[in-house]
Amino acid sequence: MRVVIQRVSASHVTVDGEVVGSIGRGLNLLVGIAATDTEVELDWMAKKCLTLRLFPTATSDRFDLSVQDIKGALLVISQFTLYGDCRKGRRPSYDQAASPARAIKLYDQFVEKLCQSGLQVETGKFGSHMQVSITNDGPVTLVLDKNPG
Repeated sequence: MRVVIQRVSASHVTVDGEVVGSIGRGLNLLVGIAATDTEVELDWMAKKCLTLRLFPTATSDRFDLSVQDIKGALLVISQFTLYGDCRKGRRPSYDQAASPARAIKLYDQFVEKLCQSGLQVETGKFGSHMQVSITNDGPVTLVLDKNPG
């Protein structure tokens, strides 16, 4: 599983001209599901996204607070292209990405795990052409990987 996690002051996602998910301060999560992912990877990644300290306190620029600490929000966008392998040729290979049928099940489970936090959780529309607007705060952007095992 691979997630690009971005600290945002605001973010929203549009499908066919309609906003389908929108948040204020919090985290934008671009989520790629690998063909080998299981619930173990989902659990680890959900916990990591919720507890990673990426926000400063009122008195320091040091990253001391998590999205849960600030009662922030999460915008979760499926993105199979995170598993694009560009080492050979001129067109990415997506052999490592989960099939759409498997990926949507795992993506939905991941979103449900995040929802259990009690935070506002918004999503895009799986499998759709989306426009994502991100006001990256900092900017703070990290890539989280959790491989099976």
